[in-house]
Amino acid sequence: MAKKKSETASLIETFAEFKDTKHIDLPVLVGVLEESFRNVIAKLFGSDDNFDVIVNPEKGDCEIYRNRLVVADDELVDENKQIALSEAQQIDPDYEEGEEVAEEIHFTDFGRRAILTLRQTLASKILELEHDALYNKYKDRIGELVAVDVYQTWKSETLLMDDERNELFLPKNQQIPRDFFHKGDTVQAVIERVDNHNGKPKIILSRTSPAFLTRLLEKDIPEIGEGLIKVRAVARIPGERAKIAVESYDDRIDPVGACVGVKGSRIHNIVRELNNENIDVIPFTNNKRLFIQRSLSPATVSSIVLNEEEQKAQVYLRPEEVSLAIGKGGLNIKLASMLTEYTIDVFREVDQEEEIEDIYLDEFSDEIDQWVIEAIKNLGLQTAKEVLNAPREMLIEKADLEEDTVDEVLRILKAEFEEEPETDEAAPEAPEANEDTPEQEQTAEAPAADNAEADAEPEAPASDNAEAPADNAQP
Repeated sequence: MAKKKSETASLIETFAEFKDTKHIDLPVLVGVLEESFRNVIAKLFGSDDNFDVIVNPEKGDCEIYRNRLVVADDELVDENKQIALSEAQQIDPDYEEGEEVAEEIHFTDFGRRAILTLRQTLASKILELEHDALYNKYKDRIGELVAVDVYQTWKSETLLMDDERNELFLPKNQQIPRDFFHKGDTVQAVIERVDNHNGKPKIILSRTSPAFLTRLLEKDIPEIGEGLIKVRAVARIPGERAKIAVESYDDRIDPVGACVGVKGSRIHNIVRELNNENIDVIPFTNNKRLFIQRSLSPATVSSIVLNEEEQKAQVYLRPEEVSLAIGKGGLNIKLASMLTEYTIDVFREVDQEEEIEDIYLDEFSDEIDQWVIEAIKNLGLQTAKEVLNAPREMLIEKADLEEDTVDEVLRILKAEFEEEPETDEAAPEAPEANEDTPEQEQTAEAPAADNAEADAEPEAPASDNAEAPADNAQP
């Protein structure tokens, strides 16, 4: 008797555990419990078709009835679905052949193993329900901002918990470089994706996504949250710098000023959340040239050549503006390209007075490897002057060349143009020297050498003699 009560108590504890801790709707729980009972009954009796299972989750118990057909004693075939007339009359003398007997079955009579099987089946079903509920909860919330608590930090990812103790994961590559969390910290992030492998969902969060910056702006800037200002484009290099393009639907509202606030008061909290990631706010426009020009601020653009089919832009700037357009480590031009979705190439603008005859790159094949020339030509640079006018950082990054290789190419090209002025200056000196007599040449050179070593009085007339023919030569 004591054993029976113990098993009944264990069964009640099983119901109570899943009812109180799993946060599952009552109708769903009843259905799962009934299905779990039927699975165990089917294993014990071979079939559950003739069983009625009545679950009472509030009390933590259930009632099981087995329905069997009364047959003559010599016609009994299936003891699970049939009952002999003599046995049925022991239950109630009024039973006759063809009637149905409903007999209550106590689950605890099946033994401890059956209860253990029930617990395992129930746990498996509840786990499936939890996975489905978790997946359905987050699958339609991708891109949404959430605030969760840090539970555990590993080398490759951080485990977080939401209000319902669901597990969410923040991988290392989705964290801002200077992120550092302690257990119990509250972290803001956006839902990047929901993976569902073998029925087990995994919620992946992100703090490096452009959507994260957009959600923070919507939360902290009232005009954006209310829809008066719209964030049209976002480009980020997490932890370093970001650019956002905003547009106002109200002519009375300055979109840039509304986002930044007085002395940056509005955007300060966002910058702090992003670990001091600098944010540039620019006004959006559908004019591609103007949009590219604004995206390269603080540099002043002289002219832009667009290729809309290939989404490319050639931007020309004064030499002193090139470094501003590229930015430290090339961040400014990278963000501008990401923001405008155009491949931006920057060139130094050269005055026509300074232009000299150019040379095709193929002419340098005896000094520069052909594969290096081809890599540079793939950038659209065909001549030596175009390469010299292009930023060094662009050649390194976009041509995928080593810094030493680029420096050597630039040295060779510069040397070619530096030799020409020396040759041009040497040519006119020869006729002036030929106009003088050999004696005068010697006289003119001697004082120059002597004067370099020491000042001597006898050499002064020689210097005058050297200048005299030149003066006389002029009309």
